[in-house]
Amino acid sequence: MSQMKHIDNTPSTPGKFKIEKSPYNRLRLQFSLAKIIFWSLVFVGLIFVFFYRSPSSSSHVSSDLFRRSLRTSSYGGPAWEKKIKASAKPRSSNGMCVLVTGAAGFVGTHVSAALKRRGNGVLGLDNFNDYYDPSLKRARQELLERSGVYIVEADINDATLLKKLFEIVAFTHVMHLAAQAGVRYAMENPSSYVHSNIAGLVNMLEVCKSVNPQPSIVWASSSSVYGLNTKVPFSERDRTDQPASLYAATKKAGEEIAHTYNHIYGLSITGLRFFTVYGPWGRPDMAYFFFTRDILKGKSIPIFEAANHGTVARDFTYIDDIVKGCLGALDTAKKSTGSDGKKKGPAQLRVFNLGNTSPVPVSDLVSILEKLLKVKAKRLIMKLPRNGDVQFTHANISLAQKEFGYKPTTDLQTGLKKFVRWYLSYYGNGKKSAQ
Repeated sequence: MSQMKHIDNTPSTPGKFKIEKSPYNRLRLQFSLAKIIFWSLVFVGLIFVFFYRSPSSSSHVSSDLFRRSLRTSSYGGPAWEKKIKASAKPRSSNGMCVLVTGAAGFVGTHVSAALKRRGNGVLGLDNFNDYYDPSLKRARQELLERSGVYIVEADINDATLLKKLFEIVAFTHVMHLAAQAGVRYAMENPSSYVHSNIAGLVNMLEVCKSVNPQPSIVWASSSSVYGLNTKVPFSERDRTDQPASLYAATKKAGEEIAHTYNHIYGLSITGLRFFTVYGPWGRPDMAYFFFTRDILKGKSIPIFEAANHGTVARDFTYIDDIVKGCLGALDTAKKSTGSDGKKKGPAQLRVFNLGNTSPVPVSDLVSILEKLLKVKAKRLIMKLPRNGDVQFTHANISLAQKEFGYKPTTDLQTGLKKFVRWYLSYYGNGKKSAQ
């Protein structure tokens, strides 16, 4: 990113700089104050529109928000705290103790299970919203509970609950994966992205900066921050100021917020830019997932193409490779330097791409699924819509390779084979509904 250039109004010749009092200066001051007041009113107005619209004017959106935001379930008591302590207890006395938000999500489930397998203490947090089929999240929850991971059902915006969890357990790390996902859904429900990806992140950081000791934080940014960038492969040094969707904008805002809390409070923060993660227990709103569902049901599937019949490609990254990257980031995260909400010294601030470095055309993805499912897809070629989708993604992972040895090993053919095997086992050849 280009650095800000400061304009120096100091005279070029030596001597004292005398500010003359004139009607023009007074007029300019009044004009500046008027601008500040005007934009403050606009900002307040926007907040009012987003969060306090009357039911009569926005009954659909209000009811949708109410339906999608799960109220924090009741918590407290000795039995509840015992579950939390047991789940968060590491195998060794000096082991890592991690709070995983979004633990019932796709990446959250796999990361939580991997941490528990290697002996780390893990406590999950998830609100089980219905952005996609909650029963899939409940099935993941059962999977984690069998391995000894307890998930607290609550929202990351519940500061009281978060503080209570830190009172019960001195977490050494936070793996913050909770977020409102999906590029296209932002056009239907923009407020949910502000609520989860911005307000939720700020709430989490507020709690983390105030506890002693402060935990090290690793959180999920997104490859979508590269937006309309045309330089490939995408590098962490590339510009990220041209988001193509509200989702991307909230993730970019998250990176700036992380910088602020690192700078002011000494929180050690690492952001991970995931590139199109896929695999078993995945998200039903992802193309590979609903392509599989619709191919089995004999439905048409949309294949997007860019202008002039341009190819749409993605850097598909298998979940096991993403998990290795997440663990590598946690293992190399340095301690936060703040205490009592005050920074005591410089703290670590990092951002890494986690991708596969091998973009594959979406049409090739469909061809692989056809072979694995032994069903011919009904392809519907369509122009790439202006709803936030970009033509291609391609990760430069050299920084993650250098810092913690990140090296993806699963190609798309192998990864999809594992996904299809899981899908057919879980949904039963498409007989069970995959919403």
